[in-house]
Formats: sequence, structure tokens, C-alpha cells
Amino acid sequence: MDNKFKYFFPNTKIYMFIIAVFISIFFIFDHIYIGITGLLLFGYLVFYNIRNNRLKIDEWERFIEDLSANIDVAGRNTLSKIPMPLVIVNSEGQMLWGNNLFTNITSKNIYGKNINIFIKDFNLQKILDKKIEVFEKIVLDRNVYNVLISKVETNSEKQDKKYIFLLYFLDKTDYYTIYEMYNDKKTVVALVECDNFDEVIKSTEETNRPALIAEIEKKINAFASSLEGFIRKYDDNKYIIVFDNSHLSQLIENKFDILDNIREIDMGNKIPVTLSIGIGKNADCLYNIHQYAVAAKDLALGRGGDQAVIKDGDRLSFFGGKSKEVEKKTRVKARVIAHAISELIDQSSEIIIMGHDTPDIDSIGAAIGIYRGCRQRGKNAYILLNKPDSSAEKVVDIFIKSKEHQGIFINEETAFQKTLRNPLLILVDVHRKSFVEFPDIIDKFSNIIIIDHHRKSADFIENATISYIEPYASSTCELVTEILQYLIEKPKLLDIEAQVLMAGIYVDTKNFTFKTGVRTFEAAGFLKRLGADLIEVRKLFADDFDTYKERAKLISSATIRNGIAIACQDTIVKDSLIVPQAADELLKINGIEASFVLARVGNEIVISGRSLGDINVQLILESIGGGGHMTIAGAKLSNVSIEEAKQRLNDAINNYLKESDKK
Repeated sequence: MDNKFKYFFPNTKIYMFIIAVFISIFFIFDHIYIGITGLLLFGYLVFYNIRNNRLKIDEWERFIEDLSANIDVAGRNTLSKIPMPLVIVNSEGQMLWGNNLFTNITSKNIYGKNINIFIKDFNLQKILDKKIEVFEKIVLDRNVYNVLISKVETNSEKQDKKYIFLLYFLDKTDYYTIYEMYNDKKTVVALVECDNFDEVIKSTEETNRPALIAEIEKKINAFASSLEGFIRKYDDNKYIIVFDNSHLSQLIENKFDILDNIREIDMGNKIPVTLSIGIGKNADCLYNIHQYAVAAKDLALGRGGDQAVIKDGDRLSFFGGKSKEVEKKTRVKARVIAHAISELIDQSSEIIIMGHDTPDIDSIGAAIGIYRGCRQRGKNAYILLNKPDSSAEKVVDIFIKSKEHQGIFINEETAFQKTLRNPLLILVDVHRKSFVEFPDIIDKFSNIIIIDHHRKSADFIENATISYIEPYASSTCELVTEILQYLIEKPKLLDIEAQVLMAGIYVDTKNFTFKTGVRTFEAAGFLKRLGADLIEVRKLFADDFDTYKERAKLISSATIRNGIAIACQDTIVKDSLIVPQAADELLKINGIEASFVLARVGNEIVISGRSLGDINVQLILESIGGGGHMTIAGAKLSNVSIEEAKQRLNDAINNYLKESDKK
């Protein structure tokens, strides 16, 4: 009907109401016959409307039934004839139906079985939460599929909704075949360096040196041949290898066994040969791939050598690093670094020195040493300090009260004001931005010097002007003591300054027992000549009786498994120095090769790890966010319980032992 007549057909109820009113009026004014006639007509109209409505309802229901039947037929035909494998799964993961294409590629009776036999990671809850909308690289009958998921609600009850899932298998075999061929043919650049070449040669008798060099080259060339790669030697102990990405997975699977093969060379050398390997891949051009390899090799060397590092874009992977760092006998590098530092100091208006968060005695001592060196070169220097570690509080109080050191410590606000004059920033005992005392201030400096003895981590500060990171050193105080001897022609230290530098070495070497070399004792001898007194140093760390009892209680909680002791305490430890001291004490027990101590210090769980050398505690604690050295390492965990921290440590230890067994 034309829409222009729609206003002449209002709702039937209105008509019926008007008629009823008129009939009532007839009866009121005694028009009985007319009223009866109208009432009969009204009854007929009511009957007619009821009958007509029922006919329309029946007609509509038949239409809906026919439509539903047609849709069901069309749906079944569509599902059965859809040109891709399809399976329907219920909310329990059971397969209800699959089209012929799906049953052909699975070759199994699928009905009633769980979809997990084909898609292992199928998780209904994640699908309902829309965390998973597609499964990639599902292999069926030697073809590769991406699986799209369509969720269908089968009932409308709000409290107990039920669903079925339609899984569409899109054949991506050709795509993945081409992708893998392309990926396998990508160029990978490896830079290989014999990182202790000079020391190894000097430790070998002259008659055996040619044979040793030939054996090293033979193994490295055989390594390149196994990769079907191109190799060139560009220095006495440096090589570049270019190979296809298809061989890299085998290297990773073998955990870079070339590192072990090289270490096993025995041609009369008293020091084992070690390699550092930097690998670059997945850059936008060959130049950048090479730059990735350079950065990876520098990181491997900065972590002590004897390891391989893969740089894949921003992602870094580490392999090896299980041998002790070898002390370098020559001080040439220290002299060169000291000369470069002196030039930067002379060019700067003033110097700000900063250590790691909650600095310990090594960090404070190194900062004091650099402070004195800057002052003797005629420059103002300040140490940026918030709150030191409890082990260093006594030392800091001494310097605060000293007349010769008034104004030596400044806060962050004062340091920000000084950045306007573009001063020099020197970081000591830290090279990671997230670990410095005030990370936000780093970006305010154009010239940054880093002096550290920890193994280089992946998140190191990249824009440093000078980065002097030597993992072989016992402490940062040792490195600073060497630098001072070249920074100033005739260095002079106050007694307390010499003592705090000695204290840094004393603590980090555990009374000159760990990580001590010739240069460690040379540095200690130099400080002794300038007024350091070991008796006074020991007084700085004298314990009270309560501290001694708390440390003993912590040690007594230790459990031992596979030569590894783990002690933990959930109550808050007053003095954080108790934690590493307890770890040191546990190593004195016969049969313990490594020790880990966990305790709550403030709002954090502090973990200290110690080892006699066979177990690399640095690799273990690095996996949970910590770092350090092979025999001395630590970590801090926030917002976790002591049980969770202990579980994470146990998992890290188990993974390390598992990897070691593979080796």
C-alpha cells in the first residue's frame, strides 16, 4: 500500500474503543434497538479481528519455520562445501563435526575427540577473553595452516552462556616455505676474537708458540667450514666469518661448542685459550649487520670473554661465559684510559660523580678516589648521593663530618642545577642506567665516563664517552687506584681517602681471598704507602653482637642440595651487609660449592650469590634480573614474597644445571 494512505489506518484498538463509546451512548439515551444492533456488529468485529490476528500469526510462524529450514539447509551446504578445512568444537574442546577437507587431512575419526591433538595450545578461556584469535603454523599432513577462530553463542542466558567454535584452516604452506627459504638465506656476520691471545702466547714456551697459533687457526677455520661460511683473518687474533642464517640454529643447539673446543687446546700453554664471538643478524643492510656484530663482540668482551653474543635487532642472546676472567698483566689500557679521563676533566667546568642505587663501600670508595683526582687537577667535584647502603653509612658519616670534605655530597636537585653548566658525569661501580642512583639525570649530560668491574649487561649505557669496564678486576676501587697513578703525576690522598679505597678492595675480595691478582695487591700496596691501615679498615666493618646473632640465624636456615646452599629469612634484616656476609660464611663449609642467601631488606628481597668457581652465580642471578661476576653476584626483587623469590631462584639454578649437563 502506498505510504501516503498510512495515516488512515491507525491501530485497530482505537476503532474498537470509539465504537464501544458510541454503543454506550445509544443505551444511555434509550435507543435500545440501535444499541443492540451496534452491540451485535461490535461482537462480530471483535470475532473478526481475533480470527484475522490468529491467521496472521500462523502465517508468520510458517514463514519463520520455512526461513529457518532454508537457512539451516543453506548453512549445512555452505559448511560442507566451504573450500577450506573446517571443524566445529564445543566449549569443552571436543570436535563435533568437520567437513570432508578437514577429515581428509587428519585421517582420523575426529568426532568426540579433543582439538588439542591437533592444536596443542588451544585454550578456550583465552579465546573467550579474545587473547587468542588465530593460531599460526599448525602442521597437518605436512602442510602448514593458520587457524582462524569464529565464536558462536548457542544460548542467550546471561548467567550460563554456551558457545561453539568454528575453526577455519587457511593453507599457508607456500607462504611459510618461501619465508623459511628467505630466512635461511639471510646473511649473518660473526666477529671472532681470541680474547686472551697475548696472555696465552706469553704463558707458552717459545718453541711451542708456532704450533699453538697453528692449532688455534685450525680450529677456527674448521668452525667456519662447518658453517659453509667465508672467513678472513684481519688481525693476529681476530677473524670475520660470513655465513647463511640456516646454520645459526645448529650453533645455538650445540651451545657454541667451539668455545669448549678452543679451551681444550693444550700445546704447552699454561692459560686456556678463550674466544669472544659477536654475531649480528636481521639488520636492514650489510653495514648494520656488521655493526650489530661489533656491538655483540664488545658486549662479550665486556662480560669477561669466553662467550658468544647474538644481536638480533634489539634482542640479545648469551652463550658460554663459564670460565673465570683472566687478569691482564699490562697496565697500558689503564694508562690510556687515565690520559683520556684527564683531558675530559680539564675541559669540564666541574665534575659530578655518581654510583649505583644505594651505593656500597666499593661504590663510595671509588667515588672518593675520583673526587680526589679531580680536586688535584684543580676542578670542583661533587658526589651525587641519596642514601648509602647500611654497610657504607659509617664511612659517609666520617666524610660528612670531615672539614676537608665539606659540601662533597649533593642531592639530585642541586645536581640538576649544575647540569646547566654542562659538567662531566663520572659513573663508578655501575654501567646500567636502571641501576644508577638517579636514572633521570643521565640524559642531562653530554659527556659521561663509566668505570666499573661488573660483567657488561645487555642494558648498558650506550652513549658513554669513555667506558672502562674490566670484569677481571676485584673491585672498582682497584680500577680507580690504578687510574689515580696516571691521572696525577704525584697523587696524594688523605689517610681516610686511602682507607676507604682499601676498604672497597677489602670487602669485594672478601679479605683478599676472592678475585685477587697481582694488580690487586699492587693497588693495595700503593694505598698502603699513602696511609691506608688495614686495622682501621677492619674497624669500619666491626659488628655488634646483635648483628652477629642475626647473621648466624640466617646461616642456620640454609638447606643444601647438589653442593648449593640456599638460606632465606622473611623477617626484615636491619643491616643489608648481613646477606652477603652470610653467603660468604656458607662457602667455608665443606662440600658447599655455591651459596645463595635471600632476605627482606626494606620493601625488597635481596639475593647474594657466592661461588668457589665451578658454578657461575652471575649467570644464575642474571636470569632473574641481577648481575655481577662468576663467583660474586647479587639481585634485588620487588613486589614479591620470599617464597616466590626462592622459587624463581630455584628455577634459575635448575635451568643453569640443566644447561651445564648438556655441555
